[in-house]
Amino acid sequence: QVQLVESGGGLVQAGGSLRLSCAASGRTFSMYTMGWFRQAPGKEREFVAHIRGSGSNTYYAASVKGRFTISRDNAKNTVYLQMNSLKPDDTAVYFCASTPYALGYGAPNENLFDLWGQGTQVTVSS
Repeated sequence: QVQLVESGGGLVQAGGSLRLSCAASGRTFSMYTMGWFRQAPGKEREFVAHIRGSGSNTYYAASVKGRFTISRDNAKNTVYLQMNSLKPDDTAVYFCASTPYALGYGAPNENLFDLWGQGTQVTVSS
């Protein structure tokens, strides 16, 4: 079964940290660029970060750069999002997604991603 399953969300105080995981199945994981997106209440879904299949290239949205780190373990078919120095504005449902395209520099069009997880809630209290 081809699917992505996120985990690791929760409630954290401002300044705290969380690590999200996304486990993939049904595809040759290393051949896909993986991305993280988020959607806050009443807002459109927005790009957070992406990482190429080899893990050699990453790109971050300006709002999270320097605080969040995307990484992957191809042996475990898992992509991670380490989130540090969390702010209340980071509160959102976080989604992982995969695309067969080797994305370059810049925020990608989310329509390039053809498989999405169900999302995991992250709530940051002030």
